[in-house]
Amino acid sequence: MNDPRQAAFAVLTKMQKSGAYSTLAVDSAAGAFGADSTARAFFTKLVYGVTERQITLDYVFSRYLTKPIKTLKPEVLTALRMGTYQLLYLERVPDSAAVNESVKLIKENGFAFAAGLVNAVLRNVARDGANLPQGDEPNALSVRYSAPVELVNLLCHHYGRENTERFLQSALEPKRQTVHVNTLKTTPQALMEHLQSEGVECEPTRLPDALYVSGSLTALTAYAEGLFHTEDVASQLCAQTLALKPGDTFIDLCAAPGGKTFTAAELMHDEGTVIACELHPQRAELIRQGAERLGLTCVQTKVADAAEFDPDLPEADAVLCDVPCSGLGVIGKKPEIKYKNLDDVKELLPVQFAILCTGSRYVKHGGRLVYSTCSVNPAENRKICDKFLAQAPEFHTVPVLPDEPRAVDEGDYITLFPHIHSCDGFFIAAFERD
Repeated sequence: MNDPRQAAFAVLTKMQKSGAYSTLAVDSAAGAFGADSTARAFFTKLVYGVTERQITLDYVFSRYLTKPIKTLKPEVLTALRMGTYQLLYLERVPDSAAVNESVKLIKENGFAFAAGLVNAVLRNVARDGANLPQGDEPNALSVRYSAPVELVNLLCHHYGRENTERFLQSALEPKRQTVHVNTLKTTPQALMEHLQSEGVECEPTRLPDALYVSGSLTALTAYAEGLFHTEDVASQLCAQTLALKPGDTFIDLCAAPGGKTFTAAELMHDEGTVIACELHPQRAELIRQGAERLGLTCVQTKVADAAEFDPDLPEADAVLCDVPCSGLGVIGKKPEIKYKNLDDVKELLPVQFAILCTGSRYVKHGGRLVYSTCSVNPAENRKICDKFLAQAPEFHTVPVLPDEPRAVDEGDYITLFPHIHSCDGFFIAAFERD
């Protein structure tokens, strides 16, 4: 049996050295636990917990260091973060175990010279607790919610302190997995009963055709039968914005992993044409397999660059540009994203704009164009859309989810937030061609 602490230590150290994504690293290592669900759960909790609380952890234990954190070996830093996380956030782990197991990790991984340091620092943390800074200042919010000061400042500037704090707090709360019911094969109530019979806890969401579920899903009979696909509420709301009807032609320009493609096809009752475009052949194949599992015959997949016009694509009643983005809306699920340099988004902006402009060329007169991201950074969202409108007079905006509350006034656009809309952070804009 794999030791969950050792496995977490290896993954966290690798992430620190190479910048590996937590989701990919966890998925890759979790298989080693086999049927030991308790060990796997503890391993996962350690990796995600240490990652999402990194700034807070560093603040707490650095008070007991005589040298800057940057002088520590990555392995020593990982051990201190893991030990501090267990001391502060895992009530079921005794303080003695949090300290002793962290010292053990250091010794067993070839860094015995730092055992005394790790032991002394963690004992101080156990004695003194967190003692985090209070107040509304950006530095205090940064430490309490483990978010870089530049991210706190960005969010406060555009959405205000209260929304910023609630958004960052929601990112640290337990996440719920959402599925979209394949209404071509079943009903929400019938699927709920089916899932419960397979031991899955589930409950309704704010959407009629979506359920909150828990646990692993791919081994279920209901999954094999194509009765659902995994998709967040925000993504499902985006698909609804397309205003599709049976018989339409719909192009999803950045389709992977396929959730909005599948929901759109189901909203169309599997009647019409859905073209799912994806740059990478492997991901396009996964979309094809997903459509086959769900029994969606109207879905076609195409390997294509969304930023380049493709004359072989038809005119469409609706086009979706769910563009590559910084992912700042999903930091609760992918916590390492919040530590990335915000200036990196500058490389994405031309791509996002190009995809929106290209997508507009496929829209027939009277058709709809939807632009979306899983980011809450206005530079990727309303600024891109305003720039597009300024040079596309044949398009006009249409209200998106007009009955939903807004964090700020964005006109016809909307930015969804987990603390307001119970979904991922997400931006949606819709346009119609005259």
